[in-house]
This record gives sequence, structure tokens and C-alpha cells, in this order.
Amino acid sequence: MSGYSIVRADEVEDPYAGTEVPGEFRRLTGDLGCQQVALTLIRVPPHSDFEQGTGHFHDEIEEIYLVTSGTLTMRLGDDVHEIGPETAVRVAPKTPRSHRNLGDEPVEMWAISVQLGRGDATKIDDFWEASPEASQHRR
Repeated sequence: MSGYSIVRADEVEDPYAGTEVPGEFRRLTGDLGCQQVALTLIRVPPHSDFEQGTGHFHDEIEEIYLVTSGTLTMRLGDDVHEIGPETAVRVAPKTPRSHRNLGDEPVEMWAISVQLGRGDATKIDDFWEASPEASQHRR
């Protein structure tokens, strides 16, 4: 294996393509051959609720979300924040989180964490009410 790898995010599989989930979720970790770091590109179209009212938390993983374009509405525990471009958010293990795009511009966000080699996420149904301003389904 080479000492580096180059991967175009748009060439990585989006498991939500062809589903009702509004947005993209492209895990680059495997394609890059990462052994320590996990990297995922998440795109959320305007006026869309990517997690569709649900949330999640990780048992062990500390996660960094880096918003590179658009404004994301994030719920972190009981707090709701508007996160603009060029902003990083660190979320500790066990902290419930979710996000949606209530704005007119698409959101592009990168999720960065340690790679455990196994899943440690727990889904939370009905984490927050569905937003009347955000579509719950792909348009």
C-alpha cells in the first residue's frame, strides 16, 4: 500500500441514494484506506431534515463536525444551535445529536472521528419534533 491515498468524495457510494432520506452520506474512510481516522461527507439540501426527527449518540466516539457551506441547525443534547460555514463543532461521547437544514442554501458538512472498526452509534427515535419548515423526504 502507498503512503497516501486520494479519493474524490462524489465517487464514494452514498447509501441513501435511491431512498427517501433527503441528502447524502458518503463514508470516505474505507476508500481512503484509513486505519485511525473516520471521515464522512454529509450534504443536506435546503429545507430538509436529514435525520428525519431522529438523533443518535456514540458510546465511545468523540466526533468533530466541520460545516463548510450553508447553515446547519444542530440539536446537541437539549440545546439547539445555528452553525454557519467554516465552523467546527466537537461532540463528546454519549451526547445526543441531530441536524437539519432550515436555510435556503445546501449544507455541506464533514464528520471526523477516530475509527473504531465497528459501529458504536445508538439511534434515538423521536429526538425532536419534525420541523414544519423542513422536508422529511427526498424531493
